Amino acid sequence: MTEPADLVQEIEALGEKLGQAKVAITKRFIGQERVVDLTLSALLCGGHGLLIGLPGLGKTRLVETLSTVMGLNGNRVQFTPDLMPADILGSEVLETGNDGSREFKFIQGPIFCQLLMADEINRASPRTQSALLQAMQERQVTVAGADRPLDQPFHVLATQNPIEQEGTYPLPEAQLDRFLVQIDVPYPERGTERDILLATTGVEEEETHQVFTAEELRAAQKLLRRMPVGESVMEMILDLVRAFRPDDDSASEAVRESVAWGPGPRAAQALMMTVRAQALLHGRLAPNAQDVIDMASPVLSHRMALSFAARARGETVTDLIAETVQGLDGIGAAA
Repeated sequence: MTEPADLVQEIEALGEKLGQAKVAITKRFIGQERVVDLTLSALLCGGHGLLIGLPGLGKTRLVETLSTVMGLNGNRVQFTPDLMPADILGSEVLETGNDGSREFKFIQGPIFCQLLMADEINRASPRTQSALLQAMQERQVTVAGADRPLDQPFHVLATQNPIEQEGTYPLPEAQLDRFLVQIDVPYPERGTERDILLATTGVEEEETHQVFTAEELRAAQKLLRRMPVGESVMEMILDLVRAFRPDDDSASEAVRESVAWGPGPRAAQALMMTVRAQALLHGRLAPNAQDVIDMASPVLSHRMALSFAARARGETVTDLIAETVQGLDGIGAAA
């Protein structure tokens, strides 16, 4: 059994290494510290991230930089309406040997990597989107009746354009729930945009370097699960998740009127993991109430849906989460 002092040293050493990784990433993905923290949290927790943002905000650049810094073998798939499941998973082909014999040979698809960027995932048909379901949950795919394990660790970072919805297919709820966090990528601030101009329009661009290896990332994921979580933080997580279920006794009147369906137990699991990651990224040994508040929207916003009447009134999930978090007894005081 690991001694508490040894665990503290391991957590502090990992925190320092993560600080180096953040510096390396922000040299190429400038100014979006919140986005970097959330994306790193997804990787530290062994989960997947859904990046929501307009074209040109650097989502592809972020994923490519992460792949290098975290030492992961990465692939990118541009999702289009004519993309088929076999284009992602791979397929069997009939191969003829030199002696004339024939046998089926499996040709791996781009999903056989450690970091898959699914670009504009909602442009593909539901049939193709579903090809990722088993991979995201079980870290394996079944092709031609055979289970084929994926590389470890395995992460999916998918992107969506929040504006252009013509010719797209909304992700099914079951697949949305498999994304650990939803990461909104906003426009950069003026000073940040100035830094981006200076950094990307000159003769040379900032190079990045590897900080982690895949094995070190897996070790970090195991260490994260050993980080202590206080009883008060755990109770806050449970209160928060249950407060968004319209049929729960703790739900407010606003939630009952506006929410069609709320988050399930996987949301509580995601909060339990991501608050640890946030504490680690900010140099703390254990999560606190503010971590729960900070992670509420990224974890919950894609795991619940508003009713038709609420959408007609112009309400949004983000606003409802913010109002409910502030209204929960004890959360404001604990923060």
